[in-house]
Amino acid sequence: MHIFSKKVDLANHLKENNLDKSTVGFVPTMGALHAGHLSLLKKSIENNATTIISIFVNPTQFNNPEDLKKYPRTLESDVEKIKTISEKIIVYAPTVEDIYEGNTKSEHYNFDELENQMEGKFRPGHFDGVGTVVKRLFEIVNPTNAYFGEKDFQQLQIVKKLVEKEKLSVTIIGCPIFREQNGLAMSSRNERLSENEKKEASIIFKTLNKAKNLFGTKSAKEVAEYVIKTFSNHPIFELEYFEIADEASLLTCKRKNKKKKYRAFIAVFVNKIRLIDTISLN
Repeated sequence: MHIFSKKVDLANHLKENNLDKSTVGFVPTMGALHAGHLSLLKKSIENNATTIISIFVNPTQFNNPEDLKKYPRTLESDVEKIKTISEKIIVYAPTVEDIYEGNTKSEHYNFDELENQMEGKFRPGHFDGVGTVVKRLFEIVNPTNAYFGEKDFQQLQIVKKLVEKEKLSVTIIGCPIFREQNGLAMSSRNERLSENEKKEASIIFKTLNKAKNLFGTKSAKEVAEYVIKTFSNHPIFELEYFEIADEASLLTCKRKNKKKKYRAFIAVFVNKIRLIDTISLN
């Protein structure tokens, strides 16, 4: 297995082996890999001659320094998990210096208001950081296709907008959410939960499913009131937000329109650990 920490070495390897002329699938991650990440790698292998995964904890998308500090960094075990899929996968695990070249700050982007909804409201500058690192990674890897999980649906829409606005020659492919047996969306942050917290966190997906059922007959406001009440009865959780939004614009649903697709989004704290999830409503 080839593992590179410098973009110049990665570029030389691709060029020397003519891999830059083949279809390249790319899975950008921040490590602490789980079955959801591995499913993205499998999808890439199915559809591309070469697959590259990046493992990089990007400092510019964390507005909370403590969250950045505590984010799991598990490169050795990540590599072992990748090997179970294929030893031909190329790993790019750069340093901050290799990505930012001494200027660790975000570019500013206009994503047509996508960046100001939900996550953007509660994490100022987050999507500028996402846009900056994804654009740099695309420039380094030059992928044909790039794979993102739908758990971070807002991020997925923003990356698609980035590609459109910057006229980047890569196809963005969204892939289904992978879940624990109890329905909890798989996330690197789940590693910080106790077994009891993981068990209790099943309420997140259960509540989203109930919200989906209610949305068939109730207004968005009534569904939101149900969700708020549900979490107020569970003191282990702190509900940061629940939104029903238009999938395309991410604008909050005020009144249902049969021609639009809607999605519910939620962010919840469990013992200061932030979990997000989403579900399509129609």
